[in-house]
Amino acid sequence: MLGIDCGSQATGYGLIESDGYRHRAVLYGVIRPPAKQEFAQRLDHIHKKICELLIGERPDWVAVEDVFFAENARSAIKLGHVRGVVLQAAAGAGIAVAEYTPLAIKSALTGYGRAEKPQVRHMVTVLLKLNEPPSSLDASDALAVAICHIQTAGAAAAAAAGTQRR
Repeated sequence: MLGIDCGSQATGYGLIESDGYRHRAVLYGVIRPPAKQEFAQRLDHIHKKICELLIGERPDWVAVEDVFFAENARSAIKLGHVRGVVLQAAAGAGIAVAEYTPLAIKSALTGYGRAEKPQVRHMVTVLLKLNEPPSSLDASDALAVAICHIQTAGAAAAAAAGTQRR
């Protein structure tokens, strides 16, 4: 499972292996395009790095944070463009994509949809049994997206199995 926290200045990623109960962080970090690049080049940089991750790691799923309401329309549009290149990279690699709202992600990890980023990072550290928290909030948010999908997909599969058994 590859979770991605989209951003035009910093796109976090987090790859997790899981059996549905125990999760293990395989790799996580941040893609930071050079600051002086024009926006189109930044998108290309992010796209190439995501494609490298997808080809090299071959995740079964990609989970991405859904678009959220932003007071700054320009920032929201840029975020939408980054999400677009990430979604295209996954589709181009033939990998299924799941999208989750920030509320769903925070609720899945902390039980509270309005949790702050440090709370999310703490729960990521606990759930993945990391020796220390990820140094970047973007990386911890990406790991949170991946954990949210694992928990959500597992709950959906269990519900479907329970329905089929009846």
